[in-house]
Amino acid sequence: MPDRIVTATAADGSFSIVAGITTDLVGEMQRRQQLAPTASAALGRLLTGATLLGASLKGRERLTLQIAGDGPLRGLVADAHLNGPAQIGARGYARHPYVDIPLNERGKFDVGGAVGRGYLQVTRSFEVGQPYVGIVELVSGEIGDDISSYLATSEQIPSVVALGVLANPAGIKASGGIVAQVLPGAHERAIAMLEERAGAMPPVTTQIDRGASAEDLARALSGELPMRFTRAYDARFTCTCSRERVESALLGLGRDELRKIAAEQPQTEVVCEFCKEGYDFSREAVEALAARLEARESSGPG
Repeated sequence: MPDRIVTATAADGSFSIVAGITTDLVGEMQRRQQLAPTASAALGRLLTGATLLGASLKGRERLTLQIAGDGPLRGLVADAHLNGPAQIGARGYARHPYVDIPLNERGKFDVGGAVGRGYLQVTRSFEVGQPYVGIVELVSGEIGDDISSYLATSEQIPSVVALGVLANPAGIKASGGIVAQVLPGAHERAIAMLEERAGAMPPVTTQIDRGASAEDLARALSGELPMRFTRAYDARFTCTCSRERVESALLGLGRDELRKIAAEQPQTEVVCEFCKEGYDFSREAVEALAARLEARESSGPG
């Protein structure tokens, strides 16, 4: 089933839902980064969360989720942006992709143990103006709980977040999630009702593995309450790296550092952390970048 994200609103206006399947997206990430199963589950959840929250973006806005923890994974990054009006592009990476630890006492991936204690940072970058940055302490390291905590603490939106990745050494069998948010004016029991439904329904990955669509996931959480579906998106692994961006990063090293690199090695390879695409620069190319900086500095301001 192709990756798909849908948005919906309860008929009584009490809550909204974003639900989606990200199996191919997370599978592409796993293959590119050769992620171990536990690392796949952790980064897959974060990437799914970023993709679901990305449904609220407009224009050239970008959403980035970063986790810094003291567990063996050390850090995770996922970001999402719109590729036109009906597609969400997302990408992510794990600082230590080969982390794989024993299952927890419930027989599930011990994502919390792999992440450890630390912080979740959410950055929303807009077309104009300064980005908005919110930081919260991790409550469990299980990703879904932590995103829910961020929404409640930093954005004052009571939410229920369910994220799941079913992974094995052969690949990703199922991945997806649901984010439900209580809307202004909803009755006080709305969040409790959502939590009860989330606890009663089968795990997201079980539903997807059985053939559930994104719409089915939303209906499973909403129960008998009718939903009005409002938007639908394709979700794809998309990296925004390019040779021009890599050149800009190299220029940021400064003239002296570039000349040192050129003197020490005949070929320099820069690998994108997200997609693992490699960009090769000859000694002459690196020297040309250093010369460009020197010319810029000698010309002075303006």
